[in-house]
Amino acid sequence: MEFKDYYKTLGVQRGASDDEVRKAYRKLARKYHPDVSKEADAQVKMRDVNEAKDVLGDKEKRAAYDALADRVAKGGNADGSFQPPPGWDEGFEFHRGPGQGPADHAEFSEFFSSVFGRGEHRGAQSRKYRARGEDQHAAIEISIEDSLKGAERDITLRALESDATGKPTIVNHTLRVKIPAGVHPGQFIRLSGHGLPGEGGESAGDLYLEVRIAPHALYRVEGSDLYMTLPVTPTEAALGAQVQVPTPTGGVVEVTVPPSARSGLKLRLKDRGLPGKPPGHLYLLLDIALPPADTDAARKAYEQLAQAAPFNPRRHLGVGGA
Repeated sequence: MEFKDYYKTLGVQRGASDDEVRKAYRKLARKYHPDVSKEADAQVKMRDVNEAKDVLGDKEKRAAYDALADRVAKGGNADGSFQPPPGWDEGFEFHRGPGQGPADHAEFSEFFSSVFGRGEHRGAQSRKYRARGEDQHAAIEISIEDSLKGAERDITLRALESDATGKPTIVNHTLRVKIPAGVHPGQFIRLSGHGLPGEGGESAGDLYLEVRIAPHALYRVEGSDLYMTLPVTPTEAALGAQVQVPTPTGGVVEVTVPPSARSGLKLRLKDRGLPGKPPGHLYLLLDIALPPADTDAARKAYEQLAQAAPFNPRRHLGVGGA
């Protein structure tokens, strides 16, 4: 059995503060949680991360683990294997095993079980372990329409629970989630009490759903603003025009394209983005669409335009004539 470096697992230094340990755990939990991660070994990595948090997030366990690490560093086995020395935990008080701890512990590692596995407390005094349940993180993908108007969606999450025989088993839970109007990518929806259960009568943790917005045929989202590409003809761009534009809420507005407009010009429709305080805006990016020269009449029209209004778009490059 190999000694596990829980500091390396979380990517923190041995002298890391409790806050640094929590932040490192949350970052890795979002990366490897089975409901979010697409990595093949996410479940194993999530188990290791949870083990590290279980130990380093508890003052007594961390002190005992540090003392054990020092003993191993001074006199490890020649073949690199590890076995906890007899009586190594004398003088320490810590809760053995995560009880109803992190649901991602499908099975504890051999190292964790041998050092912090379930068993009777052997410290000087016994005490009941109390701890609020860990918060959990997952992702939810919604449509732009959901963000604009608000909605309710059912999501299914996997959790590890013990069956009647005490054997851990994966159970699917369906939750109805209320999506508030105006929520945008990167925000979190908190479901109070839907995290991991607490111990010793303490409350359960919360479930945080990171909002992701599905790609849309017309609009893309940046914060609370929406962007849309608006095609216009060369004539509309050159002379100016009034054009109709669909809005995200299903209506149609008339927009003024100014004369001599160029591709990439950005027009703003105030407060037409995602709702909020303040609301976002809808930005229209002009894209000049050229009529195809696929008929004799179209080709003749292009030739007449070139003669009537000579134009060199590469003049600033210093090539291509006047």
